[in-house]
Amino acid sequence: MIELRDLTKSFRTPHGRKTLFRDVNAVFPEGKNIGILGRNGAGKSTLLRIMGGIDYPDRGRVITDQRISWPMGLSGGFQGSMTGRENAAFICGLHGMWGSARRQVLDRVQDFAEIGNYFDAPVKSYSSGMRSRLAFGLSIAVDFDWYLVDEVMSVGDAHFKHKCQEVIAEKRKTANFIIVAHSMSTLQKNCDVGIYLGPQGLELFDSIEGAIDLYQSNIPKKTTTQKTALAVN
Repeated sequence: MIELRDLTKSFRTPHGRKTLFRDVNAVFPEGKNIGILGRNGAGKSTLLRIMGGIDYPDRGRVITDQRISWPMGLSGGFQGSMTGRENAAFICGLHGMWGSARRQVLDRVQDFAEIGNYFDAPVKSYSSGMRSRLAFGLSIAVDFDWYLVDEVMSVGDAHFKHKCQEVIAEKRKTANFIIVAHSMSTLQKNCDVGIYLGPQGLELFDSIEGAIDLYQSNIPKKTTTQKTALAVN
């Protein structure tokens, strides 16, 4: 069970304080994979970070008895001077994994990330794509009840995207996912229910299609301006 209780979150900007959520209350359905939609700046990634415990609300809280991952693809939490292996080992320690359990996780991360010798190089030397591969590999190598996915399936080449889809399909047999993506096909393929973050706040739908319909109905319509070319003789 995941419950948002009186959740409020705002940020200070040069133009004043921007409120993303105000007194949000919601209970996420158990045993369902959830897709989150909303325009850029609606707070999708912020909500994932709060649920993953790496950001904090102004007030209110997330109530759960489940193990929730950090957002897959989030690479900002790595220590740049440490290698990929050292960062992964540190995370293992935080989750109480030592000895053979830690070695198994490190092997899985290295195999999945496919960054070669860079696994033993400082993370500050990585490209953004390599950081995301490492973050995704580390997230999937640790067992959670809920996995948070933030646009990670758009990272990398077709081969890596296919690997992401395969491992998510496998993990869905024993765990659930909360996914932020701009690809409607990705959400339709992986999610059962939907959340739309919009002007009315957080709206929970019994189906992913309901959230997609509302999201698409709020996309500003583009106007087409036809230009007439004039020939000058």
